[in-house]
Amino acid sequence: MPPFGIYVHVPFCAARCGYCDFNTYTASELAGSGASPDGWLAAVHREIDLALRTVGRRPVDTVFVGGGTPSLIGAGRLGEVLGAVRDAFGLAPGAEVTTESNPESTSPEFFAELAAAGFTRVSLGMQSAAPHVLRVLERRHTPGRAVAAAREARAAGIGHVNLDLIYATPGETDDDLRASLDAVLDAGVDHVSAYSLIVEDGTALARRVARGELPAPDDDVAAARYELIDDRLSAAGFDWYEVSNWASSPEAVCRHNLGYWLDGDWWGLGPGAHSHLDGARWWNVKHPARYAALLRAGDAPEADREVLTGSERQTERVMLQLRLATGLPLALLDDPGAAAAGRAAEDGLLDPAHLAAGRAVLTRPGRLLADRVVQQLLAGAPV
Repeated sequence: MPPFGIYVHVPFCAARCGYCDFNTYTASELAGSGASPDGWLAAVHREIDLALRTVGRRPVDTVFVGGGTPSLIGAGRLGEVLGAVRDAFGLAPGAEVTTESNPESTSPEFFAELAAAGFTRVSLGMQSAAPHVLRVLERRHTPGRAVAAAREARAAGIGHVNLDLIYATPGETDDDLRASLDAVLDAGVDHVSAYSLIVEDGTALARRVARGELPAPDDDVAAARYELIDDRLSAAGFDWYEVSNWASSPEAVCRHNLGYWLDGDWWGLGPGAHSHLDGARWWNVKHPARYAALLRAGDAPEADREVLTGSERQTERVMLQLRLATGLPLALLDDPGAAAAGRAAEDGLLDPAHLAAGRAVLTRPGRLLADRVVQQLLAGAPV
């Protein structure tokens, strides 16, 4: 059977960052709805029971708590959710257990409680070490807090720690990014995620760009910044294993996310969470109050679902596996797609040696154009 993961969505945030379009809610946005962290926790317990009745007792390989701001609800509630998952399904030997955290809502005591509860990995949202970049992103933490939090997590016994960066923010310079990378490496983490800023429709950032208050991110600048990140992390002993992710050792790789990229099974708990089992995908209603009400009534919180066709699954495998350093088997491509892969190798976007061995693996120029390469491999058209 494929690996089985549990994703847990915590929908609460102290404030909404200007670039964020995730399914999150501040206290003022939930006022009068009846939604609360304790109500969410009770509903998650009920959905765990529903998942157990549906899936049966199947050991969990990875647990990932995301959001939102999981650290905002406290280590006690996070530990209770993990305990409920463990009691219902059991954890596989060596299971990876991750929670995202925002630096400003953590402390040494918080990380110690996480470690005692069984969390093995923490992912911290740093974004940048430059104060003016954090202001543009509307992040609340001070520049040094993410590094301090990473050190506290390691000191508490959390085995693996990730720091997230966002690059190509309007106003960021090369030197700002270099300083951020220096801070990341100084923190002693073993995993780094770095994402180019995307201006999502409906966000405060999109409105500022539309009004001309901020310039839109520049693709050429983003490409140059990606190369800067890759150079600096590679020199420090980190290897890329997915287009936006680097690890200092095989053990530091995020196995939960690999489950997504390698067509694994997972159950998503919480409002707006997505699940995937045996080629079926479904997602929960988004609002925390509606989510909790459905489960209290004994109903599934499902908003909608789809069953993927063989062709759709093949397309997704190409889209996701090509992003990995291991690449994708050429057997997943039809004859026109394989021909397009050959042309991509001639253009320097796929590695010729790997292609000769039967796998399509992106070069660094190919990583910068990964979406375009995917489109051409699926269409069989010239890259």
